[in-house]
Amino acid sequence: MKDKLHIIPYITAIITNFIFGLSFLFSKQALRVAAPMELLSFRFLAAFFVMTILIWIKVIKVDYKNKPMKWLIILALVEPIIYFIFETYGIQRTSSSLGGLMIALIPILVTILAIYILNEKPSIRQALSIILSVSGVALIILMENSNDPGGSTLLGILLLGGAVFSAALFNIIARKISKDFTAIEVTYFMMIIGAIFFNLISIIDHMLNRELPKYFLPLSSPSFVSSVLYLGILSSVVAYFLTNYTLSKMEASRCSVFANISTIVSIAAGVLVLNENFYLYHFIGSVMILVGVWGTNYYKSR
Repeated sequence: MKDKLHIIPYITAIITNFIFGLSFLFSKQALRVAAPMELLSFRFLAAFFVMTILIWIKVIKVDYKNKPMKWLIILALVEPIIYFIFETYGIQRTSSSLGGLMIALIPILVTILAIYILNEKPSIRQALSIILSVSGVALIILMENSNDPGGSTLLGILLLGGAVFSAALFNIIARKISKDFTAIEVTYFMMIIGAIFFNLISIIDHMLNRELPKYFLPLSSPSFVSSVLYLGILSSVVAYFLTNYTLSKMEASRCSVFANISTIVSIAAGVLVLNENFYLYHFIGSVMILVGVWGTNYYKSR
């Protein structure tokens, strides 16, 4: 029984990043119909409605009474709000290769912050394994975008830097408050804040442009609705719940390195669904990622 409980966080981490890896396909599909802020508004609104219904019919339970809400509010501000704003507008202002490389640095920054804030110190072999996994992501991105014309701006780099720091800080805070809040409570509060903020921004934007009736226009597209359901239910509710659960059971550095698996899933989805090419560097980079993830957790258990 104890062995089964021990392996659950590894399973949830893998499932989480499998979901995140596939989210690229659905985001790409939805962005053909709507602007980024419109997609975010409906994504978190769908997530909020689903979780609220589950609470109402008593499938899940939340209780925020006499709990340190300050940290939960900070967490929700860091992610989804700050992270998604920085990432969305940062990627628009940088080359795809630079954007991907900076996001891949999240596990390293999480490891550094965890040392000073959570006193979670990785072993030398763990640190090397994390670097190996990140290097696998870097190899794939650099080779994939070897002909990228560039177009990065200083503002774009700064925005992506903010996204990387926000994602790392999210891992640290979620780990810190896991003693006071359940994974369901953390996830639901994130969805509430995300739904309120992004819908408010989207509505104000439509009002300023005198096109408020167009707020619901994206919902007329079946592909957009299906994408929102995937991103809202699976990528937001399920994936964030599993992330928060994993962080309550596993050190932040070990949890964050699993995120690199989503790169492998994105490649596989592109090959199988979009008929994209698969090259040798995809294989080598994927092996580096998997070995790095394995090493980060194996040497800890030893």
